[in-house]
Amino acid sequence: MTIPVLVRRLPHAEGLPLPSYATAGAAGMDLVAAVQAPVSIKPGERTLIPTGLTIALPPGYELQIRPRSGLALKHGITLPNTPGTIDEDYRGEIGVIVLNTGNETFIVERGARIAQAILAPVSRAVWQEVDGLNETARSGGGFGSTGVA
Repeated sequence: MTIPVLVRRLPHAEGLPLPSYATAGAAGMDLVAAVQAPVSIKPGERTLIPTGLTIALPPGYELQIRPRSGLALKHGITLPNTPGTIDEDYRGEIGVIVLNTGNETFIVERGARIAQAILAPVSRAVWQEVDGLNETARSGGGFGSTGVA
């Protein structure tokens, strides 16, 4: 199934590719850095990397922004708010917060694949307040309780 998403390329993204799927079976589209000059991210630092794109999602959808596994494994590059959410009513530039958890400075070059985006449907909750909840085998056990013998 394909879902149309309106996209506007900002001037600083001129010449860069639009998000795309690397393979026919890929769930995520690669987002690239629309930086004018290389950006250095020292170990422990985070910075906002622009994509140069603004979008209009169809009603009932969000765009999830996630790390790229290769950057995480090879360089310790992750996204601290993963998954990031682009709401259907947001019209500003998509930016990616990049965190360097590695041991060496990481350089983000123009056009580098920095994150992946996944289009996902959104379900809306309707809260129904009650006086009590049914008991389960787990009930109130949390934070590792299912791994305790």
